[in-house]
Amino acid sequence: MTTIDEKHSGPLLAGMSSSQCDALCTQLREDLVRSVSQTGGHLAANLGIVELMVAIHQVMDTSQDRLVFDVGHQCYIHKMLTGRGEAMNTIRQFGGLSGFPKPKESVHDAFIAGHASNSVAVAVGMAQARDFLGNDYKVAALIGDGALTGGLAYEGLTNGGACKGQLLVILNDNGMSITRNVGGVAEHLARQRLKPQYLSFKKFYRRVMNTNFVGRKVYRFTHHLKESLKHTLLPCSMFENMGFTYLGPVNGHNVEALARILRYALELEGPVLLHVRTVKGKGYPPAEKNPDAFHGVAPFDPETGEPQKAAGENFSAVFGRKLLDLANTDKRVCALTAAMSSGTGLEEFAQKLPERFFDVGIEEGGAVSIASGMASQGAIPVFAVYSTFLQRAYDMLLHDMALSGLHVVLGVDRAGLVGEDGETHQGVFDVAYLDSIPGITVWSPSSFAELERTLEEAVLYGRGPVAIRYPRGGEGIYTADSGRERAVVLRPGRDITLVSYGSMINEVLKAAQMLEEQGISPEIIKLNRITPLDPGLVLSSVRRTGALLVAEDVTSKYTRRSEDEYGNIARYIEEIVKNRHGNYMVFCPSYAFMRIIYERYVDNFGGEGRECILQSESMSEAEREAFLERFRRAGDEDRILIGFCVLGGIFGEGIDLKRDSLIGVMIVGTGLPQVSREKEILMDYFEGNGESGFDYAYRYPGMNKVLQAAGRVIRTAQDIGIIALLDERFLQPAYRRLFPREWDKFET
Repeated sequence: MTTIDEKHSGPLLAGMSSSQCDALCTQLREDLVRSVSQTGGHLAANLGIVELMVAIHQVMDTSQDRLVFDVGHQCYIHKMLTGRGEAMNTIRQFGGLSGFPKPKESVHDAFIAGHASNSVAVAVGMAQARDFLGNDYKVAALIGDGALTGGLAYEGLTNGGACKGQLLVILNDNGMSITRNVGGVAEHLARQRLKPQYLSFKKFYRRVMNTNFVGRKVYRFTHHLKESLKHTLLPCSMFENMGFTYLGPVNGHNVEALARILRYALELEGPVLLHVRTVKGKGYPPAEKNPDAFHGVAPFDPETGEPQKAAGENFSAVFGRKLLDLANTDKRVCALTAAMSSGTGLEEFAQKLPERFFDVGIEEGGAVSIASGMASQGAIPVFAVYSTFLQRAYDMLLHDMALSGLHVVLGVDRAGLVGEDGETHQGVFDVAYLDSIPGITVWSPSSFAELERTLEEAVLYGRGPVAIRYPRGGEGIYTADSGRERAVVLRPGRDITLVSYGSMINEVLKAAQMLEEQGISPEIIKLNRITPLDPGLVLSSVRRTGALLVAEDVTSKYTRRSEDEYGNIARYIEEIVKNRHGNYMVFCPSYAFMRIIYERYVDNFGGEGRECILQSESMSEAEREAFLERFRRAGDEDRILIGFCVLGGIFGEGIDLKRDSLIGVMIVGTGLPQVSREKEILMDYFEGNGESGFDYAYRYPGMNKVLQAAGRVIRTAQDIGIIALLDERFLQPAYRRLFPREWDKFET
């Protein structure tokens, strides 16, 4: 696999001859095809950008200069040129490289880039911050012509055109969506403008003319004359009208020429747009012949381009076929997509009913507004969109659709966890944000049959906004149709109520079988409609079983944690342990949080005299005992031992570490459970009985974990130790009244 050490990337590439660059590009393409054929991923766009990426890395130091991708799936070659080539076989795999730029992965990744059309605005912000903070680095945005269909790109260009300092926008045009200049004179002038002699003379002329007053007046006159002639013979581009110096179009597969024009463009003050023409899929015949098919691919045979295994039936295809059937039944039905006709299963619809198919480009907000306009005039619009992209249209969902109660149907594809594309594409927020839309009904089918029936009812008989969320891929073990009820009991039981919806019902059915084998009788309730939620069946079941578990693959909030917070917690830990040698435990709210705090502490304070050990997931009994034995042995040693553990985990209760075996416990967080439908149902139940639902659903269970962890350090009358609560919320009266009476005297 081709890889270049990140410390030597720029100097090594800059010193390459033209033939060496050509050989490198050939090798990069071969390695890219071989790697993606094993892992799957975005291939065609990366094949088309090889020479451009090599040229960019010849003239920019991306560890200092800022290169913003748009969209980020064209970053594979960039990763191979910045020290990550050997890890390409892990791309889009759990624990491996991200398929998109990720600043936490490398200093060379300037900005996260999983959604489209934001690069110019981000680059404008970086350039402005550089200028008013007095820093010195180059800023470039690399945007594809597809991303240029999004309105956000033009908002960025509007602001970018007013920039005074250096700003480069590189337009990677691989779709011929930018209209070509017409005529031989125009093409000839475009070529002349990019010749080295012209660029060198232009820089020399500007420098000489700016040395005195007369020269500046002459320069302004000749510049005005040149611009007038240029606009007469070479039609002015819209980019120039927006304030950019326009360069191009240039051949995107000539490294030497690209590097030359890039150097010139980066030297110019003010906003510059460089228009580069590339061939999507370049150098790999199957991808050049059918670039759309190789945009995002599953593992395939690199010799033939054929997939390793045939794709099975999936929810998107079922959705598309059923919608076409409904449109053939009712002429009011139409389909919309935001540049995702293939991914959302609408290609056949587009072919057979083109007059009722609308691909609006990358503008999810615009699609919702267009659909709302259609609905207001009696049409029945169905907008098929990935869950992760629908969140870009939140304001239009509220203002344009919901406030008027318009009958728009949303096909929310890729709902829930989607796997390989990572955090920028997980469909884990739609349940929370759709639940806040007034008047909306949200259905979550679990099988193909349920999707077809739900779509028909939503389109032909629904009222107001309706969303149908369905997962990526195919069916699981559940293939039935549970009917039109809002919630159904799939399996009666007596010991615990298991609640789920959508594709997660498959995991619940598997878990129920495991519980049954252990003598536990679970009752399974499947929610067909999740908004508005009708908890009646669930509450009735819980009253019988006395226990409730809700399984979801979604979340209701973004993390509030930051690098500053991690660093502060590590410092608090050090302040406590440095005053007295001995054994301590630090309890964190999750494994991920625990690992981060562990790393921050070790990086900043670890070393001689300090030993840090880490609880791992799924520890065996022997591993658990070895972990505790380290505390028992270390009790007599003149050093500091810190065990990092998870709050509410195996070390939060039932361990026997007396006296000097454990002299301090630090608890990070209040132990609050994550927001979930299980907790919301419990909260509603207690609120309905006139009690504090939040206390019973969240605060009490959290405080129980806190008290259990605190109890590890003081087990007997002879034990003396430190209990540190590292969360300011413990100062609130609602928490202080839950403290044991022994905690009445404490320091802050």
